[in-house]
Amino acid sequence: MAAAKTSLFQFPFPFPVDVGKGKPFHIKWWTRKRCPSLFLRRIRAQGAVTVRELNGISFPSQTEADLQRDSISLLNERIRRDHSKRDSSSSRPSMDSEEADKYIQLVKEQQQRGLQKLKGDRTEGTTGGAFSYKVDPYTLRSGDYVVHKKVGIGRFVGIKFDVPKDSSQPIEYVFIEYADGMAKLPVKQASRMLYRYNLPNETKKPRTLSKLNDTSAWEKRRIKGKVAIQKMVVDLMELYLHRLKQRRPPYPKTPGMAEFASQFPYQPTPDQKQAFMDVEKDLMERENPMDRLICGDVGFGKTEVALRAIFCVVSAGKQAMVLAPTIVLAKQHFDVISERFSTYPSIKVGLLSRFQTKSEKDEYLHMIKRGHLSIIVGTHSLLGSRVVYNNLGLLVVDEEQRFGVKQKEKIASFKTSVDVLTLSATPIPRTLYLALTGFRDASLISTPPPERVPIRTHLSSYSKEKVISAINYELDRGGQVFYVLPRIKGLEEIMEFLEQSFPHVEIAIAHGKQYSKQLEETMEKFAQGNIKILICTNIVESGLDIQNANTIIIQDVQQFGLAQLYQLRGRVGRADKEAHAHLFYPDKSLLSDQARERLAALEDCRDLGQGFQLAERDMAIRGFGNIFGEQQTGDVGNVGIDLFFEMLFESLSKVDEHRVVSVPYQSVQLDMNINPHLPSEYINYLENPLEIIDEAEKAAEKDIWSLIQFTENLRCQHGKEPYSMEILLKKLYVRRMAADLGITRIYASGKMVGMETRMSKKVFRLITDSMASDMHRNSLVFEDGLIKAELLLELPREQLLKWIFQCLAELYASLPALIKY
Repeated sequence: MAAAKTSLFQFPFPFPVDVGKGKPFHIKWWTRKRCPSLFLRRIRAQGAVTVRELNGISFPSQTEADLQRDSISLLNERIRRDHSKRDSSSSRPSMDSEEADKYIQLVKEQQQRGLQKLKGDRTEGTTGGAFSYKVDPYTLRSGDYVVHKKVGIGRFVGIKFDVPKDSSQPIEYVFIEYADGMAKLPVKQASRMLYRYNLPNETKKPRTLSKLNDTSAWEKRRIKGKVAIQKMVVDLMELYLHRLKQRRPPYPKTPGMAEFASQFPYQPTPDQKQAFMDVEKDLMERENPMDRLICGDVGFGKTEVALRAIFCVVSAGKQAMVLAPTIVLAKQHFDVISERFSTYPSIKVGLLSRFQTKSEKDEYLHMIKRGHLSIIVGTHSLLGSRVVYNNLGLLVVDEEQRFGVKQKEKIASFKTSVDVLTLSATPIPRTLYLALTGFRDASLISTPPPERVPIRTHLSSYSKEKVISAINYELDRGGQVFYVLPRIKGLEEIMEFLEQSFPHVEIAIAHGKQYSKQLEETMEKFAQGNIKILICTNIVESGLDIQNANTIIIQDVQQFGLAQLYQLRGRVGRADKEAHAHLFYPDKSLLSDQARERLAALEDCRDLGQGFQLAERDMAIRGFGNIFGEQQTGDVGNVGIDLFFEMLFESLSKVDEHRVVSVPYQSVQLDMNINPHLPSEYINYLENPLEIIDEAEKAAEKDIWSLIQFTENLRCQHGKEPYSMEILLKKLYVRRMAADLGITRIYASGKMVGMETRMSKKVFRLITDSMASDMHRNSLVFEDGLIKAELLLELPREQLLKWIFQCLAELYASLPALIKY
């Protein structure tokens, strides 16, 4: 090697090196990126020398590009990226085909019942009684964006009479503008093919309009959306199947349950009663852990459902964890739980927060570990490695969508071992909820408590006089006021203005950047009624329950999202007084069309429980994220919410058709006469070549993960393998991938490659739709259980193996969209 900076640890071929003591040392196949320290240790163990002493030795090198072009490495990375979270055998128990049949049928029946209800609930715009999200053309306004299922996204112009070519009688046509021209559709046809185009980020404008004369770009977008939907449905389905597979003994039904329930001071609503029954059944009658979503409007009584679940678990001697996104909300939960369990001295409640000193924290952690705390309340710190539970039985998660990705993954890991109850105040559309009843256990609380009065919403331009008037009205009736701004920056200025206007009124500021103790004291004083006006950021958005605060003022309302405004408005009106929400914008001329439309929607939905109407219009995607996870929701933008949901329902109702049944590895025949011989040098440097090849075969037989692990370990220890060993590995990969895809035999005859398979034509179509490579997709056809490819010319055997490997790798990338039992 000529210079010290040149890569030392790149050896595509082994050879002996004289290390200066008269005896040659065979440098093995170490690579710079993989095991340089191991390489040096081995060299030095042989009595070698420093790196500088080796600088005079000339080694043939392998470039980074060579490593990057290696198809096995690329496949390994791709599988890890696309499949590891879903398919890792360590996190999922095995399930045989017969057992999966039973569970899939069970889920299918439940889900069909949900869809049946759905058809009864929403018949407008339907055809033949089937559920539909299609838009009625007469409800469209000029300039609205629409989606035509076959053509794509266009802009609605209007409905006009025109005379068709084959008639003299004029009929109504819908006129739609596309990127390259105007289209007209008879109204009847439009009502069957058009969808309103809504986007998750609350802006109505799509990136581009589709082209009438070239629908290929739209088709790609539609297929991308379809595959994304199928992946999330399958992910949900597999989680559900595996949860059914878990077991824990049902909790005993004790007389204490009825006594605890009788302490609830209010009359439960019908929806609440149903939620109580659902949770009770999950805990006391089922043997698999609960994973239930309690979804309801703000202040509709979700906490009481959680309290009863907690009592059931802790009275059986287990611990319960209550997880909240903010310390303000965690403190409120702690106060409510402590008060409710105050008559049970054996049940200890603890709050773990950043407000505590190190010694207080350490004491709590010790109590949790010893089982001396029955109920532990806190924020994401409860998920840390320092918190060791003695006998955790229940996890209650409030507003899961407000946690970060890492916290969500940690929460998900609990779902396989403990009962989980998730509370969400973000409304989920009824239609979505009903369609998913077979897949996700959910209880919907949509009826308000009888004493609740609707919140009056006032939307106007900002003026100091209006603010003073609104605050005076609330203070005169003995109430308290929230004053919310979008940023910390303006809080002090508002404080100054209010102190001048109300010199004898206690006013305070609250935001997330304050010292913990200061924030805690402020919120405590406000809850007790000592502070009358609280100037704050949206830190109060979730769950805060101050019965006496019945006016909220939100300034610069255009800077909040609709879901945020809805949540903030829900902070008031939680008692029997009429509550007021004053939404102020600086100047209507400064607002965008989208901001004006968003605010009008909020003003329209003043009645209690009408969050569900808002959800249908603008917040569907938030609830959607609650169920599926935020990472997939970006694909909605390809086709708009309405068409996306219709495709979702279609996919849900046909979930059993998208199933690939794998075959045993040993039953896969690879009819190709290709048996390469390893070079003698490579054989010499492998400790036990026959044993290593046998290990490779066993790894391939087990699963794809074992094969990936084996290959990476082999390369770490011996560097990049020679070409003949690569061919042996590719043969193993080909058979392993074929087994997972349900392919039993692969053969070649002249220019034709055939793969005998058990998959259905629908599954094949879904797989090819999601293939990234046009070359492979266009070459494959499906006929009577046979996947065929006609090549342009007859390839030599080694090149043919390479083509088959790449083709199967493309097919394999589609597995996340399929149920694999």
